[in-house]
Amino acid sequence: MITQAQFQHEIDLIIANAIREDVGDGDHSSLACIPETAKGKAKLLVKDEGIIAGIDFAKQVFAHIDDEMQVETLIEDGAEVKYGDIAFYVSGRSQSILKAERLVLNAMQRMSAIATKTNSYVTLLEGTGTKILDTRKTTPGIRALEKWAVKIGGGENHRFALYDMIMLKDNHIDFAGGITKAIQKTQAYLKETQRDLKIIVEARNLNEISEILETKGVHRILIDNFDYADTRKAVAMIGDQCQTESSGGINEQTIREYAECGVDYISSGALTHSVYNMDLSLKAV
Repeated sequence: MITQAQFQHEIDLIIANAIREDVGDGDHSSLACIPETAKGKAKLLVKDEGIIAGIDFAKQVFAHIDDEMQVETLIEDGAEVKYGDIAFYVSGRSQSILKAERLVLNAMQRMSAIATKTNSYVTLLEGTGTKILDTRKTTPGIRALEKWAVKIGGGENHRFALYDMIMLKDNHIDFAGGITKAIQKTQAYLKETQRDLKIIVEARNLNEISEILETKGVHRILIDNFDYADTRKAVAMIGDQCQTESSGGINEQTIREYAECGVDYISSGALTHSVYNMDLSLKAV
């Protein structure tokens, strides 16, 4: 998995690029009618309900734009919120607040939606011992924000990208000439390049589960698009030889039963690709 320093670098890049995209050579609406020295205060108003996320990110945005801005936090990331709640107050130069407004809202609205959906899945899994994972099915350019939101919602992050874990899926296996060849070639590659990366291998049926187990050296088996009965059989076959993960169209109606099959993890792209933004506003006070 990526380090905290690598993750923070991704966040810094997101902020810098978003400001470049949104502000360009200046916020001329504010520059035209608000004096540079004018001071103001605004509140982050919740107009929805769910799990709030992105408050710490908002603080980083404000600091990047103007390190003299002050944030008074009333609600922390991960807290349940309802209509009418105020998450924080920000005070400082009015021009700076307006320059940051859209980036803060865009990020927090999406992060809060992801955290809320993740938390609903976590609740459905209570008592099973199974953990929910995100995927790489994220919005290009803001993956770090979306995976951060999953963590805030109580989920766990899968690999961040292609470089921090090996995942041999159906196409890799077919292009490599089969499961055994794919795993053996991967192990040789890791040894040759002196990389310490965990290996996950996707299985499409119980025969492939057996072949993966025979090859050995795999960290986790991805039990992909299995029904409940075969998932239970797969978990029994694997035992404690490696970790198990279910995936493939699992939703709110099916997640509990898949968890009760005994898998360690369930991964869901829906956490990040199928959410509706939380309604938030930044209002002058």
